[in-house]
Amino acid sequence: MANKDIVNFCPRCGKPVVSETRSGRLRPVCPACGWIHFSDPKVAVAAVLLQGEDVLLIRRAQDPRRGLWTLPAGFVDSDEDPGRAAERECLEETGLHVHATGVLDVIAGREHPRGADILIVYTVMPIGGNLLAGDDADQAAFFSVRDLPPLAFEATRRVMARLQSNHLT
Repeated sequence: MANKDIVNFCPRCGKPVVSETRSGRLRPVCPACGWIHFSDPKVAVAAVLLQGEDVLLIRRAQDPRRGLWTLPAGFVDSDEDPGRAAERECLEETGLHVHATGVLDVIAGREHPRGADILIVYTVMPIGGNLLAGDDADQAAFFSVRDLPPLAFEATRRVMARLQSNHLT
């Protein structure tokens, strides 16, 4: 089944679902009441904080890719503005209060089973706080965009390549 969610029973009437092609894809469909399951994408945000040509990164304290570096990032709650989510994630992982100033990139493609389908990358500016790793980061530090530590994700590499090509520096 093309749908990544495993759905065995209809949430409306409780009957077992079957696989049928609907809206161009194989989807779980209830033969009793007609309910169709549409899988919603997982959306995450990342924060790009620059100080000159240095970028803020965090080192992952958890799998996947524990010990590798990435941008402060995390999932958007269903009722949350994505820009505020980027600010929240940056605070949780780095101790820095930031303000989202714009969208740098939107990256599609899930890199691991627990990852996001869509990543919205925001540029942010600092407005307070003290640099201190937290949440699922065990270190937070600034690195030259031209001399980076081992990076955890392809999306991070893509953003760093963009920074290296002087779009922001």
